[in-house]
Amino acid sequence: MHSNLKIFSGTASEYLAKQISLRFGEPLGKVKIQKFSDGEIGVEFQESIRGQYAFLVQSTFPPTDNLMELLLMIDAAKRASAEKVIAVLPYYGYARQDRKDRPRVAIGSKLVANMIVAAGADRVITMDLHAPQIQGYFDIPMDHLDSSAIYIPYIEELNLENLTFAAPDVGSANRIREIASYFEVDMVICDKHRRRANEIASMVVIGDVTNRDIVLIDDIVDTGGTLCKSAALLMEKGARSVRAFCTHPVLSSNAYENIENSVLEELVVCNTIPLKKQSKKIKVVSVADLFAIAIRNAYENKSITSLFIRSAIEKRRKLTQ
Repeated sequence: MHSNLKIFSGTASEYLAKQISLRFGEPLGKVKIQKFSDGEIGVEFQESIRGQYAFLVQSTFPPTDNLMELLLMIDAAKRASAEKVIAVLPYYGYARQDRKDRPRVAIGSKLVANMIVAAGADRVITMDLHAPQIQGYFDIPMDHLDSSAIYIPYIEELNLENLTFAAPDVGSANRIREIASYFEVDMVICDKHRRRANEIASMVVIGDVTNRDIVLIDDIVDTGGTLCKSAALLMEKGARSVRAFCTHPVLSSNAYENIENSVLEELVVCNTIPLKKQSKKIKVVSVADLFAIAIRNAYENKSITSLFIRSAIEKRRKLTQ
C-alpha cells in the first residue's frame, strides 16, 4: 500500500481502471460522478486526497462527456489540495486532428491539451498517440507509452514462418521499421491517398509480399475500411496471410461488418476503448499491466524507458557487439 497515492476512475474507463488498480496493488479511490437532469456532470471525491498523488484514469473517446468528466476530475482534485494530479488517458481523443492540413480547420488535439493543462494536470500518461508531435502540445511532462510491449510477445507466440510487417501508410513507416528491426524481418508500406476522411481514393503496396505472413500495425481502427482494403490488396499481391494489430478500437459505423467480411485472419486490439460488441475475428489484449508499471514508475520518479521497443533493440545490440 502507498500512503500518499490514490487511483481514481472516470465512468468511461472503470472496467480498465479496476484491472490497473488490481495489478498495481492499490484499491480504486472513491469518487462520485453524477449527471443532472439536464446532462450536466458533477464530480466529488469521497475521500481525502490532500497531499496525495491522484492518478485519474479516463479515456476520452466519444461522447465528449468523457473529456468533460476528466477535466472536472482534474479540477476537483486540484481544489482538494492533491499534491500531484496525473491524468491517465489510455486513449487520447481528438488526436487525429493534429495539424492544420487545410484552411480554416481546428487543431483539436492541441485544444484538448490546452484544456487538460488549464484544468490543473501536473502530468499526462497516454498510449500510442496518432501523431507523436502531440507530446509537444503539452507544457507539462507526458509519458507516451508504446503498445509494442504488449504486441511483441503475442506475435512471438504465433511463430509465423515468413513474418513481414506492413505499415498502413507512409507516416507509420518509422514505427513499423522499429518493430521489423526487433524481429529482424522485412517490412512493406501500403501507401494510400484519401479523397476525404474515412474514404480512400487509391492504394498501392510498396515492397514484395509474395508468400509472406503479413502483420499490419496501426494506432487506430475506426470504420475498418482502410484496414480491410489493405488486407485485401496484400492478399491480391500474393501474401499468404494477413492479420492486424491496432491499439485503439474506435470501431464506428459499419466497422464490425467490414472486419467480419474481410480477409483478415484476426484483428488484435487493446482495451483502451471497450468493444461495442463481440466478434469472432477481434481479440482483445489488456494494457493494465503496462499502465500499472508506468504509474508506479511515475510515482517513484523512475524511468519508463524499459517499456519501449527501442530499449529492447538497444539491449540486443549491446549483447551482440
